Amino acid sequence: MNGPEIRVDVAPGLRLFVPPARRAGTTALTTDGAATLGHVIESLGVPLTEVGALVVDGREVPPSHIPAAGEHVAVRAVTRPQRVPGAPLRFLLDVHLGTLARRLRLLGVDTAYESTDIGDPALAARSAAEKRVMLSRDRGLLRRRELWAGAYVYSTRPEEQLRDVLDRFAPELRPWTRCTACNGLLHRATKDEVAEQLQHGTRRTYDVFARCTACGRAYWKGAHHDQLEAIVARALSGYAERG
Repeated sequence: MNGPEIRVDVAPGLRLFVPPARRAGTTALTTDGAATLGHVIESLGVPLTEVGALVVDGREVPPSHIPAAGEHVAVRAVTRPQRVPGAPLRFLLDVHLGTLARRLRLLGVDTAYESTDIGDPALAARSAAEKRVMLSRDRGLLRRRELWAGAYVYSTRPEEQLRDVLDRFAPELRPWTRCTACNGLLHRATKDEVAEQLQHGTRRTYDVFARCTACGRAYWKGAHHDQLEAIVARALSGYAERG
């Protein structure tokens, strides 16, 4: 037996999740009369992590709302910058987002990263245990209820990924304070303290070093420093423009 029919308008920025036949204008959906609105929206393909508000006939309702016949639902995107309550803002990235993880760490953002595929249940459990925002392009992972919080990474290009995450969450930036390899904090180090990690040319050419307090890796302004400086400068410029 058919249940109540509702009309759903999905915000333009979220329509990429919706099947092509349902992307234009208002979509008519027949529900079963028992499913929550959150379940209905997810059945359209839209992860609830990407939904900012659900507005039914002009009033905001929670995802647990049970749709009634004739209701008109507006699915709005997350308001930016998005605030994640209850914990310092920090992230967890899955195996496919290694470059993004290193760039966030370069900017001093607390970013955990799994370099191997440990599976969705384990990732969701770590997100909850450490209160980290899960960043992923895996919609199934973002639908797991045990996540602390999550966000879909829209682009496949690291530069665009970074720009989007900074725009969405506006984390505090403290460039050059974290290890890009392990996320540990960096402290100033003397040349003698990191000597065993230096080639002869590096020992002769450089005098300013830092070392990770977690893994011991040494850092200095080497051949790729200009590229890293450009990444940092673009990020800081974007924050300055935002005011």
